[in-house]
Amino acid sequence: MAEQQDSYSARRFIFVAAAFVVILWGIYQAQSVVVLALVSVFIAVLGTVPVRWMEGKHVPPIIAVLIVMAAMVGLILSIGVVIGASLNNFSNALPFYQSRLHEMLFSLKALLAARGIMVTDTVLIGYLDPAMVMNVTASLFSTLGSTLSNAVLVLFTVTFILLEAASFPAKLRLVRETPRASFPQFAKFINEIKRYVVIKTLINLVAGVLVALWLWILGVDFPVLWGFLTFLLQFIPSVGSIVAAAPAVLLTLIQRGGGYAALAGAGYLVIGLILGNIVEPRIMGRKFGLSTLVVFLSLIIWGTLLGVFGALLCVPLTMTLKLACEENEEWRWVAVILGPVNQVERTTGAPKRKAGS
Repeated sequence: MAEQQDSYSARRFIFVAAAFVVILWGIYQAQSVVVLALVSVFIAVLGTVPVRWMEGKHVPPIIAVLIVMAAMVGLILSIGVVIGASLNNFSNALPFYQSRLHEMLFSLKALLAARGIMVTDTVLIGYLDPAMVMNVTASLFSTLGSTLSNAVLVLFTVTFILLEAASFPAKLRLVRETPRASFPQFAKFINEIKRYVVIKTLINLVAGVLVALWLWILGVDFPVLWGFLTFLLQFIPSVGSIVAAAPAVLLTLIQRGGGYAALAGAGYLVIGLILGNIVEPRIMGRKFGLSTLVVFLSLIIWGTLLGVFGALLCVPLTMTLKLACEENEEWRWVAVILGPVNQVERTTGAPKRKAGS
């Protein structure tokens, strides 16, 4: 009997693993469609908050959705105009910045040579060239722009999602032939996902605004562009803030010198520490935590499968998986593995280790 049980468990594991591989392969092959759907769902989750608020004020659902969509269109157009102009100017000025960086590198070579340290041009340009950061930043914005070129299709999809959202519970009741069912677990799951996405977006928005203001005070070119980049990349914990800071600090170094570059880097560090380590954990709570290793692996996996937007949405996607597993007794162990150590200690009651023990 035990052998049959072990054989069944082994076959089930192989079947689940094979299905998982097939699903990942399908996502990779349908990357453009999946990205479009994920971006639409992400925006729709943000849009449900004002829609539900207006419905609570007795505004008809269709009118509420149209008002929200009109506001989104105006916001996207405004952002597109400002960011597009900044990006165009940045692209035009990119050769100048690269030439200035090369001049600084050769000055560094002369300084090192005066101290008896010889560095070849191959090492200097091939391995120590910070202009690569500027090129990567320009390519990142180019990729985002090409994906957002389908903005009309995204907005139409968001509109239909918002219109259908109110009737979805009724459809579930009809399918399950339980007209009075309330689906508390499903409602809890949706509300938690919505809460995470909304709070994370607002925190990222605050980070972007603070970075733009700080760089503007320091007199750095294109502060709005760097603030927008910070807003996007803050969805990637730890790594995202570093990637967002690198081009802005380099640009500050070119324009204003080492002292101002240090101030720019310090601003990024302070904003990241306050929002990421103090504000966000207190607002989110431990329930929304992920293991550091899981965050890193999710960045690799989702970034490989879905490109830039996979990297940006890696944490929301993994968080969705974690919350879904928490609502299922059979898969709750997956949520425990995805969560941080302090959540496991809090759940199991295991005592925390003292320093030096």
